[in-house]
Amino acid sequence: MGSEKPILTGARILWECLEREGVKTVFGYPGGAILPAYDALRHSSIRHILVRHEQGATHMADGYARATGGVGVAVATSGPGATNMVTGIATAMMDSSPIVCITGQVGSKLLGSDAFQETDITGVTLPITKHNYLVTHVEELAPAIREAFYVAKSGRPGPVLVDITKDAQQSSCAFDWEAAAPRMRGYRPDLSPAKQEYEKALQLIREAKRPVILAGHGVVQSGAEEELKTFAERACIPVAMTLLGIGGLPAAHVLNLGMMGMHGEAWVNKTIQDADLLLAFGMRFDDRVTGNLKNYAPKAKKIHVEIDPAEINKIVKVDVALVGDLRKILQELMPRVETTNRNEWIEHIRVLKGDSAVRDIQNLPDLGHLYAAHVINDLWRETRDRDTIIVTDVGQHQMWEAQYYKHERPRSLITSGGLGTMGFALPAAIGAKVARPDADVWVVVGDGGFQMTMGELATIVQENLKVNIAIINNGYLGMVRQWQEFFYERNYEATPLVNPNFAQLAQAYGIRSMAIKKRADVVPAVQAARAHEGPVLIDFQVEQEDTVYPMVAAGSALHEMIRRPSPIVETAADE
Repeated sequence: MGSEKPILTGARILWECLEREGVKTVFGYPGGAILPAYDALRHSSIRHILVRHEQGATHMADGYARATGGVGVAVATSGPGATNMVTGIATAMMDSSPIVCITGQVGSKLLGSDAFQETDITGVTLPITKHNYLVTHVEELAPAIREAFYVAKSGRPGPVLVDITKDAQQSSCAFDWEAAAPRMRGYRPDLSPAKQEYEKALQLIREAKRPVILAGHGVVQSGAEEELKTFAERACIPVAMTLLGIGGLPAAHVLNLGMMGMHGEAWVNKTIQDADLLLAFGMRFDDRVTGNLKNYAPKAKKIHVEIDPAEINKIVKVDVALVGDLRKILQELMPRVETTNRNEWIEHIRVLKGDSAVRDIQNLPDLGHLYAAHVINDLWRETRDRDTIIVTDVGQHQMWEAQYYKHERPRSLITSGGLGTMGFALPAAIGAKVARPDADVWVVVGDGGFQMTMGELATIVQENLKVNIAIINNGYLGMVRQWQEFFYERNYEATPLVNPNFAQLAQAYGIRSMAIKKRADVVPAVQAARAHEGPVLIDFQVEQEDTVYPMVAAGSALHEMIRRPSPIVETAADE
């Protein structure tokens, strides 16, 4: 009798599988095709957070995953519920974030009939998921869920969607967890580099006079922060960071050059162009990093350490490819890397940097205007004393945050990189706060992106989450306006914003709020927000036509940067 398997509905099997995968929280929105699953939720210990839009659910699952390294889960119904998840799924795909999306689907006999709220969501999401499943029989459900989690978190992480017909949720079968274990003989994400590839890499490292490490998101995803630090110190190699790599090496580390790329530091980009060896660790040579490929690091040999073989030679041809988990590969290389110094190269970089270290100073001058750089710099100084997560949206404020907030710990910056998704920050911060309730979570968001998902303020109040929101309000779609300023003769078409009173909007939700217009009021506002027990929204009304410098224009080489015009205003240096 004891060996008999329980007979459960598909809806019960779904929650049972999620529990056994270690899921504590899901983010979702109910509807007809997923209703059997919601009815069965009463039998589960899983916490369900009701979102205000299904896009928000996927971003919350994404933020949850990025804050912990685990798998985030989002749930929606069929048709518009599922299609509303598409932007969040694509965001997770581009940034290699492990999420599992569960969607309801019309009954299997109605598939293909254009039934009410029917959409072929597996077809829609095929290009933006690692894999997806259409479950039409209850017996297929447990194996699909188990495979989905395995695929989402193995190899290069990413999103997986499981679409479950309503009748598969309502039907019953024997539940056998062990028999549902993944059996994917054709899926081999863990690859080991050949011995001769290690030898080639070590030889290039020994011969290099001007090497640079390019540290990407894979450093954090692999948990290779200590290995990166030890490797860089032993070989005396400076480290440039991608946007998603920030936090992989402490900002204060002497070998951390800062961010590279379109809005990276000028001396960092020039260092890369002068290098004779690039060691690309867990990054994919995104166009925002390389500039014009014809002129990218022309003197440099290239070693690419990457878990996804599809990224090797996809954009930049490399001399050595080490395909596999970055942490394991660095552990393999470490004992054979010679301890050395590269004083001449380090001094060359110091000269390139010159007196452009103004971003490192404690206080940016206050000449009567409130700039975004003031806000970010002061926020950093007031929050660096504890476990703080900054979740940014996309645009100018995102770049200023990367320039002026010094991240010393991994997973302390959560942002949309590859897809550049406006509306990401607020819901992703909710996911991050749920994942790490003891962390101090701040949303840094533009006035444009905030309005895309601001309905999730209700979710913050509903769940009683201590999330602080800093709106960098310049009255424009700022980054688009900047491009119009540089390349479209200041024709600010469709970029000025008519905004609501954000402080009053927050109050309508029962959230404490402030509107700040002066530099002197920034620190007191941040301190008041931290001291308040509940969520706080601060509307920072900053200079409207401020610009992110430096900037590599589209089609330009990495070192051909647009610099801040003279005289330099008080916000920042251009390098």
